[in-house]
Amino acid sequence: MRVLLLGADGFLGRHVAERLLADPAVQLTALGRSDDADVRFDLAGGAPGVLARFLEAVHPGVVINCAGTTRGNARDLTRQNTVAVATVCEAMRRSSTAARLVQLGCGSEYGPSQPGASTGEDAMPRPGGPYGVSKLAATELVLGSGLDAIVLRVFSPVGPGTPTGAPLGRIAEALRRAMQNGDGELKLAGLAVQRDFIDARDVARAVHAASLSAAQGVVNIGSGRAVRLRDMAAALAHVAGFEGVLHEIDEGHPQQGQPPYPDGCGLWQQADVRTARDRLGWRPRIGLEESLADVWMEAACRV
Repeated sequence: MRVLLLGADGFLGRHVAERLLADPAVQLTALGRSDDADVRFDLAGGAPGVLARFLEAVHPGVVINCAGTTRGNARDLTRQNTVAVATVCEAMRRSSTAARLVQLGCGSEYGPSQPGASTGEDAMPRPGGPYGVSKLAATELVLGSGLDAIVLRVFSPVGPGTPTGAPLGRIAEALRRAMQNGDGELKLAGLAVQRDFIDARDVARAVHAASLSAAQGVVNIGSGRAVRLRDMAAALAHVAGFEGVLHEIDEGHPQQGQPPYPDGCGLWQQADVRTARDRLGWRPRIGLEESLADVWMEAACRV
């Protein structure tokens, strides 16, 4: 099976590449913006015609799009998350490859949900910020493209390679600095939120399964269990061997009832993952303890 992987140099893209390279039946070509990619191409700035000609040359059976960004202003998010996907869809329509498209969406497309509730694929998306809006627009482009396509709405990925800009990545980096400086107290904010954390390697397994399946539409990828970020921070501190005190700073907005958190999903988010089980034969395998241990291992090795 010939697979073209877009965004192979990103957090999730690297894990997807590892998973695919472990499958001897897969012939992988990686496209990205770094020098490590087989082919360098900027989806947000490149022309669909150029990408279509490349598709004709590679002739993949599956195109997996892990490209995108979680940070930046509304214009940057729109270019990297929406315009880029429009380029992919148009290029695939122009080519004669008839490839299947696996698009990585995100749980932020749903926006805030009721505490205690599990969000299913039939929920009405109401993104609470520009990131979720840009990803939802990309999903709608994919679903309306007429292609053989599936969108995996990934909730809160963690594990090896977690970016320092992500909440758990920031906490790990703050722990590293505190321990390096001998600080006995670490002040953190926004720990009241509860999120559905899923290991990036389990996400890669879901992408692999989706590339082999005939399932279409939207499929949630998460653990199916919301965990308070405060508990994740405490577990990470335990893994790190931090013997100091975690002090939570109250920086919430009482009038809104939502502490600061970058995904626009409020205090609670938990995925209903039954569709992934039923249509992809996928279940999460890696526990949060292992994920956090790997997050800390990488943070501790930074100079």
